Amino acid sequence: MPKLLMKGNEAVAEAAVLAGCRYFFGYPITPQNQIPEYLSERLPQVGGVYLQAESEISAINMVYGSAATGARVMTSSSSPGISLKQEGISYLAGARLPCVIVNMMRGGPGLGGIQPGQADYFQATRGGGNGDYRCIVLAPSTVQEACDLTGKAFDLADEYRMPVIIVGDGFLGQMMEPVELPAMRDLAALPQKPWAATGFDGSRPRNVINSLFLDPKMLEDHNIALQTMYDEVSQKHAAYATEFTEDATLVLTAYGTTARIARSAVTAARAEGLKVGLVRPITLWPFPVKAFDTLAQDGICKTVLTVELSMGQMVEDVRLAANGRMAVALHARAGGMVPSIEELLAKIHEIMGV
Repeated sequence: MPKLLMKGNEAVAEAAVLAGCRYFFGYPITPQNQIPEYLSERLPQVGGVYLQAESEISAINMVYGSAATGARVMTSSSSPGISLKQEGISYLAGARLPCVIVNMMRGGPGLGGIQPGQADYFQATRGGGNGDYRCIVLAPSTVQEACDLTGKAFDLADEYRMPVIIVGDGFLGQMMEPVELPAMRDLAALPQKPWAATGFDGSRPRNVINSLFLDPKMLEDHNIALQTMYDEVSQKHAAYATEFTEDATLVLTAYGTTARIARSAVTAARAEGLKVGLVRPITLWPFPVKAFDTLAQDGICKTVLTVELSMGQMVEDVRLAANGRMAVALHARAGGMVPSIEELLAKIHEIMGV
């Protein structure tokens, strides 16, 4: 199949349509506006519905309603807009409703700026709303991967009946790269959803979509069931990629577009004969602890350098994964500032005493 030159935002939008998404509810905010713009034209072409809600809060509750009917549904926004959606995301998780939520992150806090950032890591991986819940969080680093992971997001959402978040940033959303698109899914072949609220004719028990449990024992049982599901997701779906880690005494770890810069710095360090590697988390939750267990068991890696566009958020998960077996350092940029390859190479030299 020929490749198309597409922006990251456009690739995510088209991949959603090809994955069977037929409903999108959102509200405009940069730097993700090409997603709703694209879908406003594309969804009607396949019999779908695009609706620009009056607010982010309205949009996420429309997602709740559509997901409750069993439809594949998506929303997208950027950092402050995702903050406004948090109550609805908690309701979606509590009611066990599958959906896909895209966050093309800004720098922050507050309104922030439209430059790339990664300071929504805590919000995405810890559950930004109330209660005990998790969302699967996927972090593509290329436009092709953004396309591929969008299809996977819908499948995981349906399999586990939970929200899945795709995190990117202004770089990933706006850059153009060649993309090979998958085939259009056959809607009739998508997973059946016998739990969905699709009307009642007396032929089966009523389906009730709800996250309200007034009996505390019932609510505890619900939370235990959710945690059991989250444990299964953690065992089966933590994903990561590695480069040059077999003999590396220093390993950089980064996700998303920051991992692209880190990879170039690792390549430059290797050209100097330095034993440096890269671990790139693809799932931010579940966090790929196994990647760091492997480094620790090999005993070669002495230091892990976390590179992120925040004042230090993913680094906490790296420290937990390292569990004192390796030193963990942080190189942080914030507010939309992005590290250069030379900057990271200098940090590598500093750590390795070159």
